[in-house]
Amino acid sequence: MATLYVTEQGARIEREYRRLLIAKEDQVLLAVPAGRVSHVVLVGNVGVTTPALISLLREGIGLSLISRWGQLRGRLMPPMGKNITLRHRQYERARDPGFCLAVSRAYVGGKLRNYRALARRMARSRPQMDQAQITRIAECVRRIGLVRDLATLRGVEGEGSRAYFAIYRQALEPGLGFERRTRRPPKDAVNAMLSLGYTLLTDNLITACEIVGLDPYDGFFHSDKYGRPALALDLVEEFRGLIVDSVVLNMVNRGMVRADDFQPGPEGGVYLTPRGMRIFFRQYAARLNTEVIHPLARRRLSYQKCFEVQARLLVRVIMGEDDAYRPFLTK
Repeated sequence: MATLYVTEQGARIEREYRRLLIAKEDQVLLAVPAGRVSHVVLVGNVGVTTPALISLLREGIGLSLISRWGQLRGRLMPPMGKNITLRHRQYERARDPGFCLAVSRAYVGGKLRNYRALARRMARSRPQMDQAQITRIAECVRRIGLVRDLATLRGVEGEGSRAYFAIYRQALEPGLGFERRTRRPPKDAVNAMLSLGYTLLTDNLITACEIVGLDPYDGFFHSDKYGRPALALDLVEEFRGLIVDSVVLNMVNRGMVRADDFQPGPEGGVYLTPRGMRIFFRQYAARLNTEVIHPLARRRLSYQKCFEVQARLLVRVIMGEDDAYRPFLTK
């Protein structure tokens, strides 16, 4: 099943028997069997009728609302998380500094190992790249096992990420103005796509947490903050490069987006136009549906299914059934 992205401004979702209809001004733009949809994302000024809303909840389909500028406004999900024993254990673990450090090392180790693998792939096609940055990422990976507190671990993660984005900048075809990672607001076209992608990825991981019964707002690596889905952000780390960065790199280097696919927005930021969003959503959805061999499941799964598998692996660690969390690693 796939995520349905609705970007047509002024459109609304309606229900017709077992189908979801995307309609605008009494004209049906698209009809999709509800059984083929796992989640719905509404972007900007898109509505939904009450019968359609009830149908989504009955079918177990979540709904997310995203602003035209790529910010997550809110989510509607069917009732989940009945395993109160698991959540009590999660909250206990979140107060255990030793457990938080051990799991966070795995998150950061997975993220930087995947960054290193992606950087090496980029370097193979561009031999002129700064190899010292790849060495720097590898050194950060080595240091993860030596850190003794979360503050130091966050410093190592930040250093490795800066080295990775220095390589990432060199791998991008010039023209869209990317110099470094910026956010809130994104300052250029590449950052606009990265920010939107990370918003979507976080939403995906919130859903994965809720499916397995975890509280997406109580994490181990990201600090607790009102309204921050800390656990989902923890699980996002190992997938950032594999999902979002790869999509953006492919779109830029294949010329799928142009300068006029972006527009100025709030606080001096740069954001995708409606056309640019449609292109991005297609590529992002295709990436989520890409099947890879999960190293632990040892079978082909879509990336979207891998999110749930990783959340279930974390459940086993929280409940004491496994000794350590094992992140998803690419080759």
